[in-house]
Amino acid sequence: MPADLLVAFLGFAFVTSITPGPNNMMLLASGVNFGVRRTLPHMLGISLGFLVLVVAVGLGLDQLFRALPVTYQILRYLGGAYLLYLAWCIARAGAPKTEGQRGKPFSFLQAAAFQWVNPKAWIMAIGAITTYTPEQNFIGNVLLIAVLFAVVNLPSVGAWAVLGSLLRQWLEQPARRRLFNLGMALLLVASLYPLLLESAHA
Repeated sequence: MPADLLVAFLGFAFVTSITPGPNNMMLLASGVNFGVRRTLPHMLGISLGFLVLVVAVGLGLDQLFRALPVTYQILRYLGGAYLLYLAWCIARAGAPKTEGQRGKPFSFLQAAAFQWVNPKAWIMAIGAITTYTPEQNFIGNVLLIAVLFAVVNLPSVGAWAVLGSLLRQWLEQPARRRLFNLGMALLLVASLYPLLLESAHA
């Protein structure tokens, strides 16, 4: 891959990974409710799950979606419905008083699987493959793009969990914790705006 294209891609990977989206909103909430250590499997699941998604898109899923656009739309709407369910769960989390009442953060496999129904992840993966992957030595470049994206993605999404952890002490008051979780739920719903806007213009 040419050096200028590589630099451009790394910028794309950083900006898309660090900006707010479903993954980052959930990691912020998880950092508040569970701390960074218990959120680590969630963070790793996002990065490695996204790596697999990028490889899959590069190796043929993009072609499937072009041939059968309805499959992409179905996947996106299933993802939207799942995001609404997650927002409902976060909003109802309240302010647990003891460690035993805190429930469980996302597991590695849950976070990895979530990438397949995350609309932002699909946009990022398709954008990376169609915009930044040279045709020469295509398979090798797909693998390089996927690995580099995961390397950039992990610390980027991890910053949101760390931020959440730093807010834990301030959010010890039950009322503040409830308001925070409600705010995170609303932001998660707001992340569906592009999907809703596209549906309105369809």
